[in-house]
Amino acid sequence: MKPQNFRASRRHLCRALAPLCVAFFAFAAPPQALAEPMHGIAMYGEPALPPDFVALPYANPDAPKGGRIVMGEPGGFDSLNPWILMGRAPWGMGLHMAETLMARSIDEPFTLYGLLAESVETDEARTFVEYTLRPEARFSDGSPVTVEDVIWSYETLGTQGHPRYRTAWGKVASIASPAPGKVRIEFTQADRELALLMGMRPVLKKAQWEGKDFAQSTLEVPIGSGAYTVGAFEPGRYISFLRNPDWWGKDLPIAQGLYNLDELRYEYFADPGIIFEAFKAGELSIWRETNAARWQTQFNFPAVASGEVVKAEIPHQRPSGITGLVFNTRRPVFADWRVREALTLAFNFEFINQTLNLGTEPRITSYFANSALALQPGPATGRVAELLAPFADSLTPGTVEGYAPPESDGTLRNRANMRQAMALLEEAGWTAEGGTLRDASGVPFEFEILLAQGAAETGQVVDIYVQALRQLGITPRIATVDAAQYVERTNNFDFDMAWMLRALSLSPGNEQRLYWGAAGVGQPGSRNWMGMASPAADAMIDAMLTATDPEELTAAAQALDRILTAGRWVIPVWYSKATRIAHASDLHYPERLPLYGDWPGFAPDVWWHEE
Repeated sequence: MKPQNFRASRRHLCRALAPLCVAFFAFAAPPQALAEPMHGIAMYGEPALPPDFVALPYANPDAPKGGRIVMGEPGGFDSLNPWILMGRAPWGMGLHMAETLMARSIDEPFTLYGLLAESVETDEARTFVEYTLRPEARFSDGSPVTVEDVIWSYETLGTQGHPRYRTAWGKVASIASPAPGKVRIEFTQADRELALLMGMRPVLKKAQWEGKDFAQSTLEVPIGSGAYTVGAFEPGRYISFLRNPDWWGKDLPIAQGLYNLDELRYEYFADPGIIFEAFKAGELSIWRETNAARWQTQFNFPAVASGEVVKAEIPHQRPSGITGLVFNTRRPVFADWRVREALTLAFNFEFINQTLNLGTEPRITSYFANSALALQPGPATGRVAELLAPFADSLTPGTVEGYAPPESDGTLRNRANMRQAMALLEEAGWTAEGGTLRDASGVPFEFEILLAQGAAETGQVVDIYVQALRQLGITPRIATVDAAQYVERTNNFDFDMAWMLRALSLSPGNEQRLYWGAAGVGQPGSRNWMGMASPAADAMIDAMLTATDPEELTAAAQALDRILTAGRWVIPVWYSKATRIAHASDLHYPERLPLYGDWPGFAPDVWWHEE
């Protein structure tokens, strides 16, 4: 998960992003046709690692095996199938035990290397992709991973799996085996990312699911081919993953220095607020801190003083993504952008940031902030302006001209912004009467803010925000529900406003359609919580997916960023430029840090135990 943003001068912003521009383009050599099977595939250019690489650059091949890590999770689980919409599966199910044909390097924007597949082949236009399976690949029960398993998995996930699999599957013309040990997928349309996305689908054992309804949740343990198998578990309380000493892939170069811990255990807590206390008491091995003030003021407990717990700040170069309060524009009260801007003006970020974070956290000023993909301040120019031009008449004000979330003076009253907010509300047809904001028919301005139980920091943000809204004659209802209800209601868009987090990468692609695409407005389980139906946004996503070089991708991403940011779909909060982790002193990670210094992939995959 990713929090985010910054308030600096425009020159300082450009300077801050310059190193990331270098990191992004360093991996993007001119595209070349793949004339023969390759050991890896990159979104642009060639993979950074040669065919004879011995380990990922951020892994420690000499790391010892053994030990365990205990992590805390909020809520619970009632299913062991993480690949469907129904039920709640443990966080680690898909990560630790089900493998894919290709594995991602988190040291490159988007590059995959062979895992279940020993090679990959595609053409320059990427109209197809063909994988060759490793003959030694095995499921944990010792049976071979076959082409039939791959084809069944892809077809089943694409038709019965979670909606996140369907966008890419809808672009598949055919999947078949042209020769023993090979899987070939033909595509229906231009989309450079598909050749990579298809390599990241989990491969499941077909025989285990015969005669069963895949779309139904179940507590039957799936048979995977990964480095870990499921050990003991109790629904809603804990689950343990045990390192498989007979794992077929332990000698692969891509596995060296990874999967070092013998046990990965997740403890579940009904109240997220208790997780930190459990860590302080020594019941958990690791804690990720998202609150800057608590990081500075509350890590003085005995285990830190004695050295049993170590604090670490791990820098990263990932985009900020978006975190904050999302407007569900399916609700008429939020349909007008002026109303959304007014409610954003009422959100006193500077005061909230000082109160909760001691003023240390930068604000999210765009969806791709902290990266070369972020919109540039001021009017759109060059290729970005060209991409937006056909949609100029339908774009929200500020998209082309330039827009940034409003700043306050940092005082509690926030007077100037509140005056602007009231003016916009009046322009949109709302008037304060007797201390209550009403429309022309006298209907009061009412809405509900949906929050997950136990999210104390989120609750503090909303409490301060509600006090500000009262000055406008609005008093929202706050509904705090447990994790299961939160998932159920957001999956079905049964909310007015909710707390949303969307992590974004340096290689945006088909997931953007799931997040912001018009097709997801009425599709339960889509991540388009705001109900955004923008032909311009869909066109920018198309431009990203068909871009043949990094410059075109960057322009399309910056154009999309303008549409999203100026659309006022989310009231953004903050992000962190480093991942703050406190951990038991007997847990270690490599000195060489990857481009993405965060879960998943970095922790706990490359960590090890050593007294």
